[in-house]
Amino acid sequence: MRQLSELDASFLYLESETTPMHIGGIYLFDASEREKPLAFSTFVAYLRSRLHVVPVFRQRLKEIPLRLGRPYWIDDPNFSIERHLAYVNLGEHGRRSSLMSLASRILEEPLKRDRPLWHITFVDGFKLDDNNPQSDGFALIVKLHHAAIDAFSGEEIIGKLLEYTPEPRAISAPRPWQPRPEPSEERVMIQAGANILRTPLQMTALAVNAAEATARGLIQRQLRKLPLPLPLFSAPHSPFNRQITANRQIVAACVDLSRLKDIKATLGDVTLNDVVLGVCAEALRRYLNDHSGCTEKSLVAMTPISVRSSSLRRATGNQMSAMLLDLATNEPDPALRIRRIHWNAVASEPYREAIAADRLTELLPSTMLALSARLYTELQIAQRYQPVFNLPITNVPGPQVPLYLQGARLVQQYNTAPLFDSMGLVIVAVSYEGKLTLNFSTCPDVVADADALAGYVLDSLHAIEAATLTLEPDAGLDDQAATSGQTLADEAMAVLEGVLKKVLRRLRA
Repeated sequence: MRQLSELDASFLYLESETTPMHIGGIYLFDASEREKPLAFSTFVAYLRSRLHVVPVFRQRLKEIPLRLGRPYWIDDPNFSIERHLAYVNLGEHGRRSSLMSLASRILEEPLKRDRPLWHITFVDGFKLDDNNPQSDGFALIVKLHHAAIDAFSGEEIIGKLLEYTPEPRAISAPRPWQPRPEPSEERVMIQAGANILRTPLQMTALAVNAAEATARGLIQRQLRKLPLPLPLFSAPHSPFNRQITANRQIVAACVDLSRLKDIKATLGDVTLNDVVLGVCAEALRRYLNDHSGCTEKSLVAMTPISVRSSSLRRATGNQMSAMLLDLATNEPDPALRIRRIHWNAVASEPYREAIAADRLTELLPSTMLALSARLYTELQIAQRYQPVFNLPITNVPGPQVPLYLQGARLVQQYNTAPLFDSMGLVIVAVSYEGKLTLNFSTCPDVVADADALAGYVLDSLHAIEAATLTLEPDAGLDDQAATSGQTLADEAMAVLEGVLKKVLRRLRA
């Protein structure tokens, strides 16, 4: 048995009918170089031969009675690959728009908990070019639960399942696999009891680590004197932060990585990730301007950061930290905004490195996190007060060499992330073979006219390129401490003071 971490389990408890917590992928393949179309039966045989490279594909959840602890991953004794696959032939409707509409409907449905948490739909009859009837292709619509993977490990899994050569390899027989016996209820309860007894020691160790991190931050950065661009609950109200429904829409725009690298080289002391965030920020600013949104206050993004490279504890699961980042959307110059984004990221660094997300969730049990999320929705805190952040933005580096599936080349991929209550827009940026695709996962009942986002991305890139030509070399490099005069510690103390005052008033009453 392998127990889920608190971070992994939180994605199970956060799931609801309107918020399925799986990561999605739409992969488009060019099959025109094959002698004949790839049959669905061939794909099934191919996938069956590759199951051994992703053990979680044959593992399901084992819940602990009365929720006395986090679930475990166990081998599924009734595993059948057919329960995780579906076949769709688009026929005469094999256009890209039809594929995206189909994918939106499929990704709206939560994964079933009585089996391993993944599903793949094989889409036949797809044409890569709507104007070329000879552009034969097929697509895969993939769902993987966030409890099993994060966006970074999801890309690794796809890389393991696909091939790096255009010549189709002979499909080998599946490796023998014998599921390990399912643990008895008695063993699960004993293990849960042992974990409960061990919890005080874990809490003590975490408290010591948190205290060390806090003390280090105080000494190194003088916490109370460090101006932060984002005090608690300082993100502005936006059209994206309203209660969502189960409906989903996927919008994407593709740009050349070389153009982003040229912007980075021109601006100097910024990263490629800063440039990607700058393109997102300009596109969001344009959307707000055209849809009666406010741009006087800057949007705040939550940006997950993979810690997999420095913490290879397991091949899958969630190994990430996160930081809140001011996108400087109140800055009208799109080139200067990228420099401000870079400064904001540097300013937030001590908090990003203090405690990784998986250790932080161990301080706050996943069940409490889920309860907090439900209360956040039911009390409509995002509507009554300012949200903590406006949207998540994830930048996932993908392979820069072509991938293949039995001789069919992967030409395009779209990636989606779960939407949260009061969070109707998520952006996932994925690079592949010299291109960067910005994927917008939206709830169309919250984000109106989401199709316009693709055009905003292309317009934004042109605007940034033009702005870099006129930007002064040292513009934005001075001290930007005036961005915010309040510290995180001051804001936290103010929030706690307000809570205590309310409690005392109720006790007196």
